[in-house]
Amino acid sequence: MTSNEPTCPECGRVMEFGGFVLCRRKDDDKRVCRGVWKCPEPHVWWNWADRPHETLEPCPMPDIFD
Repeated sequence: MTSNEPTCPECGRVMEFGGFVLCRRKDDDKRVCRGVWKCPEPHVWWNWADRPHETLEPCPMPDIFD
């Protein structure tokens, strides 16, 4: 069985979706949601919701998603 959840780029464990955060994107000055993903370690990553195939980026504020 395959999973749609991404794996953590740092530890390789399956991550859980943690919700959306509305942010302003610098490259096009649009307000767009970021999807937040957490693994059990706890590493926190995010990506642009309208660009789901782009690489996950480390979240610069992981403590606010505890």
